[in-house]
Amino acid sequence: MASAAAAVIPDGRRWSKGPGSSSSPVTTAIFLFFFVVVVGVLVSARWITTTTHLSTTNLDQWSSKLAILTATHTTSSIPAIPAAPPPPRPTYSLSCPAPPLHRDPTIPSNISQTLDLVLSPNASSASTCAAFPDPPPLPANSNASSTCPAYFRFIHEDLHPWRAAGGITRAMVDRARATANFRLVVIRGRAYIERIAPAFQTRDLFTIWGILQLLRRYPGRVPDLDLMFDCVDWPVVHADQYQGENATLLPPLFRYCGDNETLDVVFPDWSFWGWPEINIKPWDALQKELNGGNKRVKWLAREPYAYWKGNPDVAVTRQELVKCNVSSKHEWNARIYKQDWLKEIKAGYKQSDLASQCTHRYKIYIEGSAWSVSEKYILACDSMTLVVTPKYYDFYSRVLMPMQHYWPIWDDNKCSSIKFAVDWGNSHKQKAQRIGKQGSNFIQKELSMEYVYDYMFHLLTEYAKLLRFKPRKPPEAIEVCPESLACQAIGREKKFMEDSMVRSASDAGPCDLPPPFSPEEFKALRRRREKAMKRIETWVQKTSRPMVSKP
Repeated sequence: MASAAAAVIPDGRRWSKGPGSSSSPVTTAIFLFFFVVVVGVLVSARWITTTTHLSTTNLDQWSSKLAILTATHTTSSIPAIPAAPPPPRPTYSLSCPAPPLHRDPTIPSNISQTLDLVLSPNASSASTCAAFPDPPPLPANSNASSTCPAYFRFIHEDLHPWRAAGGITRAMVDRARATANFRLVVIRGRAYIERIAPAFQTRDLFTIWGILQLLRRYPGRVPDLDLMFDCVDWPVVHADQYQGENATLLPPLFRYCGDNETLDVVFPDWSFWGWPEINIKPWDALQKELNGGNKRVKWLAREPYAYWKGNPDVAVTRQELVKCNVSSKHEWNARIYKQDWLKEIKAGYKQSDLASQCTHRYKIYIEGSAWSVSEKYILACDSMTLVVTPKYYDFYSRVLMPMQHYWPIWDDNKCSSIKFAVDWGNSHKQKAQRIGKQGSNFIQKELSMEYVYDYMFHLLTEYAKLLRFKPRKPPEAIEVCPESLACQAIGREKKFMEDSMVRSASDAGPCDLPPPFSPEEFKALRRRREKAMKRIETWVQKTSRPMVSKP
């Protein structure tokens, strides 16, 4: 038994170094070794078990959290980081640092001195404008507000001669000086004016004012440019003088109207910002008044005659129109009134309120010495407009169609044409009313001030693309800005400037400029107009006797 037990449990005495009862170092080391091994095995086993348990638990928990995160992500997206807000739009107000300069008392009060004072050596225009920093440009990718109306396509037509000539040289611009009233140079959004010759009344003043408002509406977007502007009515750049080799001498001259024999560049007229001499308000306000005037008297309740009021002394064709007035011998269905402006001025313009003149079913438009600014005011009424054969066009009128926007009147047979038109309209009231409404809708919707500014913008931009030289400020030019003009203006001039002033930059960019007409489109436009004219001629020829008017 004892030997068996000894065999199972080693006797430490085998490793003793000498006789004695105490354990040897070898025995102790062996014991410690086995003790450590046993403890290690136990600890390892426990660690493996614990680790396996923890691993399983952590994986389960992560899987659960992952499922929760996934479910959360699919049901509710993580909010995007908000984009940086756009920079604030420039806003404008009028602040005059000093009172207007002293005016020459020898000059009649009805002759404006404002532009003379602004551009005089004693004026502080340069210092006034220099106090304002260069305008911050709008983002080049500003969204267009809309597609431009169809008449914008004529911008390409008006500039085509210079595109065909290879561009515009400085010599071409200088040649336009012969009849120009002022030179406009724009550099980095700032305007410089060289006055060449005084214009009639305040045409140049309010044209320049309008251009300054454009620069404010689209700050930093109008390119550098150099142009000449003629404020006289009739165009002077005759196409037949610039054929062949002479095309390189073609002067680019801006003005308010053109015709089929000339190449003047057509630009919106001054009256869009007001005509103070005859108390015609800026277009933005007047357009709303005319729209309200249409509602005062319904079309069927209006006088069943053709109405015209104006100055007949400026043209022979208007003097002929006066003969169409009702008399004891003839009833041409026309009611013609001579405008006495001296009397109107004394009476406070009470009889020349345009919004109060939409009281007849038909209104007559007839040119004066050239095109007339009255065209837009007449078309704005719901009355069917009777247009006496025009020779001239302005920037928007080339898309107007007979039988859609107006009824044509033959210039060489005015009275009979007017009578036929009125008789036809009174016999076809719905059709006549529709023509009148379509004409006024065109003026109200497609001739807003927003589109006027956009037309100016695109015309000047396309013009600047053709310049083959870098514009620079002429030595005689003086910088002008809204403050320098408005702070020298007085009376109705200043009021109209304040009323038409652009108060802030536009939220959006200008409308998208449509492409030029193709040859086929241009021919189709002409055929459509000719077809409508021919239809009316046929009706007149088939009428053996005048229609019986049925008011």
